[in-house]
Amino acid sequence: MEPRTLDAEVVTRSIGLFTLRRLAFAVPVLLVVSFALFVLAKASPFDPVERYFGVRIIGASPERVAQLRENWGVDEPVVAQYWAWLRHALAGDLGDSLSLQQPVSAVIGDRLGWTVLLVSVGFTLALVLGLVLGTFAAWRQGSWLDRSITGSCYALEAAPVFWLGLAVLYVFALQLRWLPGGGVTTGSEPPSVGGVAVHMVLPVAVLAISQAPWFVLFVRQNLLESFTQDHVIGARARGLPDHLVVSGHALRTSLLPFLTLLGARLPELITGALLVETVFSWPGIARATVEAALNVDFALLGALTVMATGVVLLGNLLADVLYALADPRVALDG
Repeated sequence: MEPRTLDAEVVTRSIGLFTLRRLAFAVPVLLVVSFALFVLAKASPFDPVERYFGVRIIGASPERVAQLRENWGVDEPVVAQYWAWLRHALAGDLGDSLSLQQPVSAVIGDRLGWTVLLVSVGFTLALVLGLVLGTFAAWRQGSWLDRSITGSCYALEAAPVFWLGLAVLYVFALQLRWLPGGGVTTGSEPPSVGGVAVHMVLPVAVLAISQAPWFVLFVRQNLLESFTQDHVIGARARGLPDHLVVSGHALRTSLLPFLTLLGARLPELITGALLVETVFSWPGIARATVEAALNVDFALLGALTVMATGVVLLGNLLADVLYALADPRVALDG
C-alpha cells in the first residue's frame, strides 16, 4: 500500500470537514445542557416569583402575583417553558436578570470584556510558566532545580484556588499594602489602563499560578519521554549543544500532545476564574454567575451556564484544530 500524500488542498478540506463535524456535535450538547437547566429549575424548591417579590409578596395582590406567574410561564410544563425560552434566545432575547434588574444580554455585554481580559492574560502567563519551568525541570532532571519545581507544582495542585486567592490577598494587599485587593479602580476613579493593570496583578497571578502546575508537569514528562527518542539521541550523538537539542528537537515533538491539554484545562480555567473574580471583586462574568446562583436568578444563571459550556466546547475544538494543523493525519483519519 502506497503512503498517503498530504496535499495542502486535501488537508485544508479535511480540517474544514473535521471542524464542521465538531460544531455539529456541539449543537446537541448545548441543547441537552440548556434543557437540563430547565428541568433542574422546575424541580427546584425555589419560586422565581416569590424571589422577585421577596417580603413584598405578603402585601401583593393575588391578581398581580397570578398575572406575573402567567407572564413568566412559571406554571407551564417544562417543555413549553424551554421551547419559549429557546425561541426567544435564538432571536437574541435571553430574558431579564431578576437580581441585577437588567436584560441578561446587557449583563453579559457589560462583564464579558473584563473576564476575557483576566482569563486571557492569566492563561497566557500560565502557558509561559509551564513551558519555561517544565523545560528547565526536564533539562536538569534530578537536580535541586527539578526537585524544587516539581515539588512546588505538586503542592500548588493540591491547593484550592480560593485559598491561594485569600492568602495572596492577605499578604500583598492587607499586610504589605503593595497592591490593591479588589475591583478594577480605586474609589470613584474612572478605569484607566495603568489603574486596571495594577488591579490585575493579584488576580492574574493567582489564576496563572493555579493553572501553571499542570502545564509544568505535562511539559516535563513529555520532554523526558522525548529524550529517549531516536532523533534526540542522534542529535546528541552528533555533538549538538544540549540547549539546542532540548529546544530544537525534544521540545518541538513534545508540544504536539501539549496542544490537547489546552482544551482539557478550560473547565478548570473557568472554575478558577469564577473563584478568583469572587475573591478579588472582579466585575466579570464569573462573578455574575455566583451572584445569579446566590439570588436564584435562573435566567442569568442559565444563560451563563450555556455560554460556559459553549466556551469549553470551543476550546476543545480549537485544541483539536491546532493538533490537526500540526499533524494533518488527525484530520484525514477523522
